[in-house]
Amino acid sequence: MNIKLNTKSTPLVSTIIPTYNHADYLGKALQSVLNQTYDNFEVLVIDGNSTDNTTEVINKFKDSRIKYFKIPNYGIIAISRNMGIRASSGEWIAFLDADDWWSKDKLKICMEYSNNEVDLVYHDLKIVSQKPSFFVRRKTRTRQLRKPVLIDLLLGGNIIPNSSVVVRKEMLEKIGFIDERKELVASEDYNTWLKISKFSDKFLYLPKSLGYYFINNQNFSKKDMSATYREATNKFLSDLSSAQKIKLEANYKYISARYDFSQSNYKKSKNNLLFVLKNGSLELKIKSLLMFLLIIISLK
Repeated sequence: MNIKLNTKSTPLVSTIIPTYNHADYLGKALQSVLNQTYDNFEVLVIDGNSTDNTTEVINKFKDSRIKYFKIPNYGIIAISRNMGIRASSGEWIAFLDADDWWSKDKLKICMEYSNNEVDLVYHDLKIVSQKPSFFVRRKTRTRQLRKPVLIDLLLGGNIIPNSSVVVRKEMLEKIGFIDERKELVASEDYNTWLKISKFSDKFLYLPKSLGYYFINNQNFSKKDMSATYREATNKFLSDLSSAQKIKLEANYKYISARYDFSQSNYKKSKNNLLFVLKNGSLELKIKSLLMFLLIIISLK
């Protein structure tokens, strides 16, 4: 993908950091923004009424570019992100979760591509785990999306890490901002990229690790996330052929199978894996086969 560099303008970037009781991590995230070599930015911290020392952490930073808001978001992070977007002044919006952080040249490199050929930029993130494991990847797995981006995102799943994204504010306004329905919690970012891809195919992947994604083991999901995944994608089913819908169903089934496997519900997991082995992508078939073999071993 041959995209020209922007060597002229330095547009304002608004960094949105939603947080709730993440005082132990927030300082590192904020400092990583203030350390940027690209200096035309503002930071909007949207605090969902934390009960820890979040306010104290923020007050330690004496920087006029930091704007601090406290609101009730009722456990819906999209409410916080949308408030940040609406209160922002930048032409571009950068998302950063409170427990992630960036390398110092993240904004500089991303904004080198802030021209008419690009509406959304994303990149790799190095993975840092609270409890390192052999099974945890070293970086997020992503790639350049193929056109039409909508179809690739639907069939390939959400390969865009939230804390890597820099997107035109205009695009977020055009889609009516991030969906705040409770049914979408944990998949609202995926739904947002899908909605943007209905208007634009100008998604640019930078094959660089420009930040860090922190895995807090205490925050691992304890529910089957396939329901929110379905909710994120179901309004786009009319864009798919019958064969493509079956592939998407295999994606749902794999998420359920992986959850049931983690809960030792092997019978249910096996049934979903059989569907994936028949209908899923090659990558999911390989993963499903390995999981299937582990189930057989576990049942012996």
